[in-house]
Amino acid sequence: MEVGHVGLYVSDFDRMLTFYRKIFGFAVTDEARSDSRSIAFLTADPTSHHQLVLVTGRPDSDQHLMNQLSFRLQTLAELQRVYKKLVDEGVPNLEPLTHGIAWSVYFPDPDGNRVEAYVDTPWYITQPHRTTIDLAAPEDEIVAQTEAMCRKAPGFTPMRQWSADVARDIATL
Repeated sequence: MEVGHVGLYVSDFDRMLTFYRKIFGFAVTDEARSDSRSIAFLTADPTSHHQLVLVTGRPDSDQHLMNQLSFRLQTLAELQRVYKKLVDEGVPNLEPLTHGIAWSVYFPDPDGNRVEAYVDTPWYITQPHRTTIDLAAPEDEIVAQTEAMCRKAPGFTPMRQWSADVARDIATL
């Protein structure tokens, strides 16, 4: 099983559409606009019609009902490119960090939703864990520092082993 897509109600349709296209490189696969509602289907995966849906109709409120929207990337270099785009665009409140199991950057989108871009590491450590990192540092330096930190952390094990253990647990359910 996997999560197929996420739909967000937005307050400023064009601003949100531009933001997600610019930061993550989403393509618009379908879009419809009317006086009463606008909707856009976005994807960064050519085998998936949509991974993100933006729809007008967000209520006027400071309350956020979603904890965060997370995008898994494939490489640390890709995460560093996203981080640079965020810096270049002047996105505020960037939080680059490692959870040990992932390298991440957290940031607000134009509607104030908490967004995470992340890439998995090859290690597991007990969660929750947060250590600030410098995503502008050379990739090999980030990897070496993270591995050294993980090896000292509770629960350290290679992710392959952790995944095998979880698969065994799931099979017994």
